[in-house]
Amino acid sequence: MHADRSQPVCLTGEIRALERSAAERAGAAPLMPLAGLAAAEYARELLGDNGRKVLVLAGPGNNGGDAFELAAHLKSWFYRVEVVFTGDEHQLSEDALAALRKWRECGGNTYAAPPAALRPDLVVDGLFGIGLARPLDGRYAELIAAVNRLPGRKLALDIASGINADTGAIMGAAVRATHTISFIALKPGLLTLDGPDYCGDIRVAELGLDLHALFAGGGATIGQESLRRALGPRPRNFHKGMAGSVGVLGGAGGMVGAALLAGRAALKLGAGKVFLGLLSEHPPAIDYSQPELMLRTPRELLETGLITAFAVGPGMGTVKSAEQLLREVLDASVPLVLDADALNLVASSKTLQARLPKRSARCVLTPHPAEAARLLGCTTEAVQADRIKAAGELAQRYRAVVVLKGNGSIVSSADAGWQINTSGNPGMASAGMGDVLTGMIASLLAQGADARAAAAAATWLHGAAADALAREHGGPLGISAGDLLAPARRLLNAALY
Repeated sequence: MHADRSQPVCLTGEIRALERSAAERAGAAPLMPLAGLAAAEYARELLGDNGRKVLVLAGPGNNGGDAFELAAHLKSWFYRVEVVFTGDEHQLSEDALAALRKWRECGGNTYAAPPAALRPDLVVDGLFGIGLARPLDGRYAELIAAVNRLPGRKLALDIASGINADTGAIMGAAVRATHTISFIALKPGLLTLDGPDYCGDIRVAELGLDLHALFAGGGATIGQESLRRALGPRPRNFHKGMAGSVGVLGGAGGMVGAALLAGRAALKLGAGKVFLGLLSEHPPAIDYSQPELMLRTPRELLETGLITAFAVGPGMGTVKSAEQLLREVLDASVPLVLDADALNLVASSKTLQARLPKRSARCVLTPHPAEAARLLGCTTEAVQADRIKAAGELAQRYRAVVVLKGNGSIVSSADAGWQINTSGNPGMASAGMGDVLTGMIASLLAQGADARAAAAAATWLHGAAADALAREHGGPLGISAGDLLAPARRLLNAALY
């Protein structure tokens, strides 16, 4: 998968529509043989020399048909292939039954369970793919547990069996694949929630279909090109007033660092001026690590008249005075980012909830799942059960661009669909990361980026900076929020210049 460029992402229903459209085209080749061949070629890359042992799991549906096609190719290439078939051949589709016959015609047999002594070099998971509609238990849960205990590589066809293709949720039990070949297009479940942990390295086989010609819907991943969509290179005749001014409102007692991180992030991504309105009763007079930041009282910040984008919420607290300040910011006719306690204040106030969608300027919300649940009046579990749906509901309700944070962050807007971010790593699970993202988005907004473009670009850049640090230091552990600023600045400059 090309993490540096955007790729289409389709829900299960959209994939089914594409399959029907392809089948109706005159002279079109059947997709199952194409899928089986593409998967077999990928398996051959993973296996290397022929003669190696392969265990293929073929399920009761068309994913099993893909598996039979793969098995027949691998056997013809002189790999030692064993096939476990968990379905009933009398209930197979016409295409899947043809694939089973192809496997038998080349001398292949099927078994009800894996041979006890088999130690395969590769396991191919063709049990369920994207068609699974119920939790796996009993026989299938036991089979999956046994497969997961086997050493070596595991290749999933379309998606790891047991992972919901639309949400990334584990449906009772799931194959833990090291590699996945996704047919036609990426699916959300590969990229968000638990999917990335179970699907491993992902390759897309488009099977000769032109998605742009056949289908105009769906979502997409966020790629490096998002940076140039948000900003362009500056002319030489440029001054700081043309780079905008960010106002950060937050930093109550004991939480000043959150506002400082947001302000530093805004400055490092190119904002001309950054003002901080700190709510603390004893605020610092200067940020000695970043003296370019201009520290003010909240009232001074709101009365400057210079702000071209606000970042509200980092370390803000939820006291009554913070709510009153948020009300005033919502009335300002400049773009803004709401994060952390600003989101909690909106969730607890019907007045703020009514005011937010009526703003004349665009707004970006950056909730984590618990904050999203408060804004929607539901549980965190409900948000995580369908992250794309939850992000879309937030975008519609508040007429905002939404960044639903987490593994595979979702960027959604009411008028432009959704995207999934694939950059980032577990090292980002540390304090202050959200404050840095808020400052990044506000900086791009202040410099003139559209809200949707700013949210997507900053989200990708945020994760890509963490990935750069993980490569530099041999792993993700120990990444702190402030560490992201230098690699983020390098990546943004590299993209624009």
